[in-house]
Amino acid sequence: MNKNAFRQLSYGVYVVSTWDNGRATGCTANSAMQITSDPATIAVSINHDNYTNQCIQDTGRFAISILGEHSDPGIIGTFGFKSGRDNNKFDEVESLVKGYMPVVADACAYIVCEVVDKMETSTHTVFLGKVVDADVLKQDDAMTYAYYHNVIKGKSPKNAPTYIAEEQPAATGTKYVCGVCGYEYDGEVPFEELPDDYTCPVCKQPKSVFVKKG
Repeated sequence: MNKNAFRQLSYGVYVVSTWDNGRATGCTANSAMQITSDPATIAVSINHDNYTNQCIQDTGRFAISILGEHSDPGIIGTFGFKSGRDNNKFDEVESLVKGYMPVVADACAYIVCEVVDKMETSTHTVFLGKVVDADVLKQDDAMTYAYYHNVIKGKSPKNAPTYIAEEQPAATGTKYVCGVCGYEYDGEVPFEELPDDYTCPVCKQPKSVFVKKG
């Protein structure tokens, strides 16, 4: 089976958020889809290991912040490569409360849902939500999963439904790769000459976590 066929499916890049006893929390997701139009119903897939999963189970509500091509890519790293158990992720981004739920301000749109059903798989919960609020926050093209990979050069967190372990290609030159999210630095300035306070544009980790390859 060639799992690369799955990459031909269409995905977006989202932050799925909810409350954790009054504290906003959430995670990056790429599997969200509209199931019906009347009543408007949305499905999202969240890994069992993601803290957000348990918080949605507890609150019975979730919000989807739809990231745009001009959204700060660091949002993806903040919500995709850190755990809400140990980090107050919303402290690192500007947020809004819409439909009584936390959403990312730097998104092109949001959707708020009330859980009406769920389906369990071996690794993920698919939450089915009735839409109770939705709006456009700014004019921007929604970020696709392909844009995230091909333009931002981002990688999938291991808990993502679409994660596929990639074979490492043979080295064709020296590269510096983020040891947390896999981002490859290919800027015009030599990596060694970057300032010490340089951070990964995807997961915001310091320069020290980059590994020299090739």
